[in-house]
Amino acid sequence: MKVTKGLKNAHSSYPTILTLGTFDGIHQGHKTIISKLTSESKKNNLRSIILTFFPHPRNVLSFEKIKSISTIDEKIEIFSKLEIDELIIQNFDKSFSNISAEEFVKLLVDNLNLKKIIVGYNHRFGKNRSADISVLKDFSLKYNFEVVEIKAFEVEKIKISSTKIRNAINRGNIDVCNSYLGYNFNINGIVVKGKSIGKSIGFPTANINIVEEYKIIPKNGVYLVLCFFERNKYYGMMNIGFNPTFGSNKKSIEVNIFDLNKDLYGKNIKIEFLKFIREEIKFDNAEMLKNQLNIDRENCIKHINSTYNN
Repeated sequence: MKVTKGLKNAHSSYPTILTLGTFDGIHQGHKTIISKLTSESKKNNLRSIILTFFPHPRNVLSFEKIKSISTIDEKIEIFSKLEIDELIIQNFDKSFSNISAEEFVKLLVDNLNLKKIIVGYNHRFGKNRSADISVLKDFSLKYNFEVVEIKAFEVEKIKISSTKIRNAINRGNIDVCNSYLGYNFNINGIVVKGKSIGKSIGFPTANINIVEEYKIIPKNGVYLVLCFFERNKYYGMMNIGFNPTFGSNKKSIEVNIFDLNKDLYGKNIKIEFLKFIREEIKFDNAEMLKNQLNIDRENCIKHINSTYNN
């Protein structure tokens, strides 16, 4: 898959088929559109292109900022596995947002040799998102390309959206989140030195630093997770929060990795969320916390054995 930074740097002499959007999380609904893109591409002998936007348009145009389900690097990794010929990453800023709907369409047609475009049922585009699919169809007659509309994709009769997935993550509802995504929600980060509090009570943890501040983090609490390190995977339990038992005022992301005793400082680690275990609790002393962590570990292992080892 070719990755191009900026629509103005993208040029195709070969006829193309395109779909576009923010694609935050690249969830089940997105994959329905992408599957249509790749099948139409093969059927009509067209180059398949995805145009995505970064940063999220709402963080440029709205006072209400949102966190992203996937970082731009995570997006590239997922897209690269979906048989797409080219991914165009368009920097979304105030200047780009002011391009008129027709100017935008003409840019697609001229630069990409566009012959077909696939959009969701509620697609809007152009300055102030003023144009909808009916306007796009009018432009398709003027500029000689075809519009394919994808209907809403549903899971158990609930329409999937990135917003609903973000809400599930914020609530710690990992089961719903992973169901909508079609894969396990994950974070990637560098292991940094912590205060070694976990080690002092028999539960050593790797402290994870996530560089991308725009990445969404699940609500505070304890989670069963799957950790990927040096091509190996390990189960573990993660705590997100402020370590209230020890009076910390700094939020941390710490993971106790089962069956791994190795120096991870400075290493990159990927962590998938499997299940929410419990809320973060303030205990009266370290011994009570240790007892609860033993219970948490037992609950995690029971879930692993009943769900993943059958």
